[in-house]
Parts: sequence; C-alpha cells; structure tokens
Amino acid sequence: MKNLGLRSPYDKVAGLVYFGRMVDEIRAHARGKLPLDYQADLGKGLDEHCANFLGVTYDLAAQYVKQGLSDEAILESCFSMGHRPSEAEIYMWNEFMLKRGWHDDASRTLKQLKREEALIARSEIETIFQLIDAAEGRPLHPNHHNGSCLDELSLVVGGRRY
Repeated sequence: MKNLGLRSPYDKVAGLVYFGRMVDEIRAHARGKLPLDYQADLGKGLDEHCANFLGVTYDLAAQYVKQGLSDEAILESCFSMGHRPSEAEIYMWNEFMLKRGWHDDASRTLKQLKREEALIARSEIETIFQLIDAAEGRPLHPNHHNGSCLDELSLVVGGRRY
C-alpha cells in the first residue's frame, strides 16, 4: 500500500508517539479519504490504547479533531478532559508503543497482519509500528536507538549471553 498522507506512528506530537497518526486517520475519515480497510479499526487497537492513556474516549478525541483544532490544541483538550501524563509516563507510553508486537500480547496480531500485507518473509519487521511503515511504503525505522536493541536483548536469556 502507498503512503496515504498519514503520519508514521513514530512521529511525535508534544513528545507522544502515535497520537498524530490517530489524528490524521480521524481527519482523513471525516473527509471521506480513509480507505475502507483502515475504517474498520478506527477507535480500536492502538487508537483505543492512545485514548485510554490520555484518559478520554476515542469519540471525544474524534470530536476535538472534527472541530478543526490543531494537533497541539486537540492534545491539550484531551489533557484537560482526561489525564495530563508526566514526562515519565510519556516515556513509558512511548517505549510500550515502540515495542508493540515484539514478544508481547500483540505478537500474534503482528504475525497475522504481516500475512495479510504479504510481508511475512520480512523478518526485520518486528513491531506493529514497523509493519505500518512498511505497508505504507515508508523506509523501515530501526526498532530503537542505534539499530535494533531488540536483537541485542534477544541474545540475553536468563542473564546469560548466547
């Protein structure tokens, strides 16, 4: 699939990953420009995690978007109606989301989505964010810091290096 003008889930708004992408999907849907296969997941999955993190419902966040507010104003409205996370909470959110699908409860979903996108042979795709970028034609973002720390971590099992 080609890039649909949606931001990468890695792109940050006020330090938060994924939020900008969720906003882009809501805007595209409101304009009738969001493909059908994307519409089925609106408000679910990562969208639901994001809204829950902010302490608001997805529908409330969507209302702010449809009012034509800027990304920052939407986020500030969510903070005022829900929860304003601390820097430590934002760090934990980002780390959780960046690794989503890598050896967690979303691993099975990642494998299924890779099959659906005909990307099952792409072993370098280890997370949901990487899958989204690959499926939309963006270059693959490294898992973390300088390359894949996930590869490095997988070498350590029970405190021993293999």
